[in-house]
Amino acid sequence: MALLRAHLSVPALLIFATLGGQACAQRDDSTTPNRSDSSGAATVACASTSSGLIVPAGFCATLFASDLSGPRQLTVGDDGTVYVATGDGVAALRDTTGDGQADLRTTFGPGGGNDVAIHGGALYYALRDRIVRWPLDSSGAPPSGDPETVASGLPVGGDHPAKSIAFSGDSMFVNFGSADNSCQEKNRSDRSPGRSPCTELDTRAGIWVFSASGTGQHASAGNHYATGLRNAEAIAVAPGTGQLWMAMNGRDQLSDNWGFSAEANAENPAEEFGPVEHGIDYGWPYCYYSTSEKAKVLAPEYGGNGTEVGRCANAAKPAIAFPAHWAPLALTFYDGSAFGSKYQGGAFIAFHGSWNRSPLPQAGYRVVFVPFSGGKPSGQYETFATGSAGDTSLRASGVAVAPDGALYISADANGKVWKVVRGS
Repeated sequence: MALLRAHLSVPALLIFATLGGQACAQRDDSTTPNRSDSSGAATVACASTSSGLIVPAGFCATLFASDLSGPRQLTVGDDGTVYVATGDGVAALRDTTGDGQADLRTTFGPGGGNDVAIHGGALYYALRDRIVRWPLDSSGAPPSGDPETVASGLPVGGDHPAKSIAFSGDSMFVNFGSADNSCQEKNRSDRSPGRSPCTELDTRAGIWVFSASGTGQHASAGNHYATGLRNAEAIAVAPGTGQLWMAMNGRDQLSDNWGFSAEANAENPAEEFGPVEHGIDYGWPYCYYSTSEKAKVLAPEYGGNGTEVGRCANAAKPAIAFPAHWAPLALTFYDGSAFGSKYQGGAFIAFHGSWNRSPLPQAGYRVVFVPFSGGKPSGQYETFATGSAGDTSLRASGVAVAPDGALYISADANGKVWKVVRGS
């Protein structure tokens, strides 16, 4: 089925093409009638055909869009337009027929961005070296013209150049990922010691904050908000509390570079999920969270042996330690009611999946839900979405909640975006 691609020179909102019917997959493939849950939220019946995404029984996943160029993080406007950062620019996707699939697509702006967000009536777009924005109008038309530059001169190069953004009032939080794996004198090399001090921490491996309403801000003007975060690409502000949270990609190659066992390498370090306060230090590169020791331990680049704590006793610890190398790329909080009371206030995290657990099986290709109560995690996390083509088939890269309570999931290597709604 072809998807109509509109360009800014065409009145995009007047052009659409109808796609096929809704395709949904549930874990038990059951089909039941429409009803309402105990919260009064409307629910819909879900057909038992496959969309390529497996979600819990009672939910329905529709393939909203496909054939996108490396879709990364995404956001949803009040009018239902889904904005996705892609290799070609920002894709604006519209479902004008109500069948759960986008029939209108417009692409604008430069390619290669990682994140998009709507804040204060504007669409923000995170490129590697700058953050830009376009005003949004009430017509629902995609932005046109050149965007304003909010912040520029952001550090690029190295292992983690992608930027992510989150907002609280006039604060715009931006993740600056590290340029390397563990601040070695020679990156990712056998037995190469860590640089001490790791001066990279002055400009990378942390979160900086800028004025969300400002323009023309340089990286040097940003406030260094948090440090010791190797690559906290998944960041979001919890509704109600205003607390910034992150999920971080931990270091690699304990086996390749330092002779740790295959099991120790596959299970360490944890992917950390936790709150981010001003001035907090999560310990990278000197420390990592050991899944076996359940503590921050000293990295081998700085004399650690996998159990020694040393200088890491005061490093911030995660609220949840996810399995190693799952690669969290995006985070959102569920502030709707359509999914029912269980999900209200909780967090969805998109995990891209591992590449360096060999010879053990790779893992982590999923979207996870974390329940929250009283502003913090309140129970065991659970897998919410996986790919139907196999354990490693979903390369999740974005999650976003729509005003109507639908959850959108993007997957860059799959080139797809799914829409998930409450079924029955």
